[in-house]
Amino acid sequence: MSLATKDEYKAIAADMDFPVGAFIDGGYRPAISGKTFATVNPATGVELAQVASCGAEDVDFAVAKAREAFDDGRWSRLHPSERKDVLVRLAKLMTRNARELAVMESLDSGKTIFDCETVDVPETIHCIKWHAELIDKIYDQVSPASDDHIAMIVREPIGVVGLVLPWNFPLLMMAWKIAPALAAGCSVVLKPAEETSLTALRLSELAAEAGLPRGVLNVLPGGGAEVGEPIGRHMDIDMVSFTGSTATGKRFLGYSGESNVKEVVLEMGGKNPAIVMDDAQNLDRVAAHIVQGAFWNMGENCSATSRLIVHKDVKAELLKRIAHHAKAWNVGDPLDPATRIGALVSRAHYDKVCGYLEQAESFVIGGAAKDGFVEATVIDVSSNGDALAREEIFGPVLSVLTAGSFDEAIEMANDTDYGLAASLFTANAKRAIRGARMLRAGTVTVNSFGEGDITTPFGGYKQSGFGGRDNSVHAHDQYTQLKTIWIDLSDDADEAVD
Repeated sequence: MSLATKDEYKAIAADMDFPVGAFIDGGYRPAISGKTFATVNPATGVELAQVASCGAEDVDFAVAKAREAFDDGRWSRLHPSERKDVLVRLAKLMTRNARELAVMESLDSGKTIFDCETVDVPETIHCIKWHAELIDKIYDQVSPASDDHIAMIVREPIGVVGLVLPWNFPLLMMAWKIAPALAAGCSVVLKPAEETSLTALRLSELAAEAGLPRGVLNVLPGGGAEVGEPIGRHMDIDMVSFTGSTATGKRFLGYSGESNVKEVVLEMGGKNPAIVMDDAQNLDRVAAHIVQGAFWNMGENCSATSRLIVHKDVKAELLKRIAHHAKAWNVGDPLDPATRIGALVSRAHYDKVCGYLEQAESFVIGGAAKDGFVEATVIDVSSNGDALAREEIFGPVLSVLTAGSFDEAIEMANDTDYGLAASLFTANAKRAIRGARMLRAGTVTVNSFGEGDITTPFGGYKQSGFGGRDNSVHAHDQYTQLKTIWIDLSDDADEAVD
């Protein structure tokens, strides 16, 4: 689909109806308390809608409906091909409504319409289709038992799952979680981020239209204390998958231990290094990758390139080329398809990012911030112990560190609490492979920035991740239980029955 004009996007936005109720048991409904909260366009500060503000009583109701749906088998015991058909229909409905979803996502999050139209919505649809097609292609196993036994190893859906989303990729992170969860046959209770609830609610409505049975997908907007914690502590939720900050992820481990020891999968923060060695080829291309990794999605990306570790012999030339490429990353109206950097998601987050900018002694480029927008910024940092080099800023800010050797660069890259992603730029094949093995991160790219694709598992080491992976066949593991069925075929067994 080609991009529309700014005026066309504005017209779509002006005429848009927003979903405002929680989606429970197949339909929209107000919060039991009757409370609402305002969702605001971060680019303008204008209120978009008053959305149902759910609480613990809504979580109890949604979990009961999800459990009812799971236990009676309306989804969990459907033939895999039937579940596939429903999810394929959902992908088709999303394709028909793609522009509406893109505009709604941009309005609610501050993301550029360019990213929503070209990345977020297409990748969301692709994720749902990919997992749908996988449903009837995952085989169980038979173990090498004796002639007198058959041992089957089968997957079963884990049950009712709680999914807690971040605000930086509302649609895409929803797809990363609901696609494998629904494919496995689970029932879902999902909490979108309070800042970005609208597209999750709209997607749940499309899922019902596609034929997903009532009670299988429930979406509860609201705050972390009011909805997230009750999900984490609920005695009838079998597992939780959370994407967000490391501090909040740790809380979910505590909630699990204090309740029913539910399984927990965490995808959390990152302070991701890009190492550029003195033998890296085509520094102009390297700079383009660094800039893309640092400034895409306003830097509100857990796998963003937020630390550049560059060899001293190429540092000056590389920074010159980075400054040149950064000029294309203009700040502006998110609904203008020419804009590459939109608004940060909220005033609170804008203030946090500005707090880091105030710590900088000087800027290589950028540093300006106004009314919720921050321009592409590069900061030269003297020490890897500096807060700008260690803490996740989550804005369009790149911290630059200098290394004198390959071993020093690897050591600096690994000297972090995080381990989500890393990049290494070098023309030496042995150094590339050795470095990729030495870097302690869940995804390592060589001579590029990237996260892999739907076929590759995504998650982190250390305080970036715990318990499982999103994407790929491996994403299904977290939403299933393995069961061993041991069958005795011996004559003695027959005699015992007789």
